[in-house]
Amino acid sequence: MHDKITIYSDGGARGNPGPAGIGAVVEIQGKMREISKYIGEATNNVAEYRALIEALCLAKTLAREKGLNLKKERVECYLDSELVVRQLKGEYRVKDVKLRRLFEKLRNFALEFSMVNFNHITREFNKRADRLVNEALDSAVKK
Repeated sequence: MHDKITIYSDGGARGNPGPAGIGAVVEIQGKMREISKYIGEATNNVAEYRALIEALCLAKTLAREKGLNLKKERVECYLDSELVVRQLKGEYRVKDVKLRRLFEKLRNFALEFSMVNFNHITREFNKRADRLVNEALDSAVKK
């Protein structure tokens, strides 16, 4: 098994729903890549899911570029949305239809890896991803 892939992700909206952005940091074999993107109008929860989906997609791309076998890679995901983490762990049901589609898409991405763990962390330990969300929102608002 190779080194684990580490993801820190965050999503946020100014207003709920409102202008929304996503941010993520993906680390694989000591190399780091960031995502900072405005996603239009969305709720906080939609943004959280979209951030994690994009981060897993980037992790998949980076792993393949390095010639890694996805079925041998373990991914540790860290996010500050307790709701999303509990939903992904099966502790809470996903009742909202939009979230359900994102939940299913995320779970399908996760199946491509050996193992994906979802971990709740406090916002103070997710500052980099949070900063990337705010950068995306700030640059979109200026346009």
